[in-house]
Amino acid sequence: MRLDKFLKVSRLIKRRTVANEACDAGRVLVNGLVAKASQKVKVGDIIEIQFGTKSVKAEVLALQETTKKEEAKELFRYL
Repeated sequence: MRLDKFLKVSRLIKRRTVANEACDAGRVLVNGLVAKASQKVKVGDIIEIQFGTKSVKAEVLALQETTKKEEAKELFRYL
C-alpha cells in the first residue's frame, strides 16, 4: 500500500493530499529515512511524522484498503 494512502486510511493524516504534501516537504520518515508519498508500506514499518514542533511515531500493524473510523486505530500503534 502507498504511504499517502495508508496515512489517510489509518487517520494519522485526514486527507491524502495533505499526506502527499507532508511527504514532499520531507516531514514523513519510514524506518528513519525520508519517504516519498508513493513508497510502499508494509507491516512492521515505523512511520514518523513531523507536525511543526511535535513528532508522532507509529508502527504499522495491518494494511487495509478501507476501514471504518472506529477500526482505524487497529492499523497502527503509537511508539
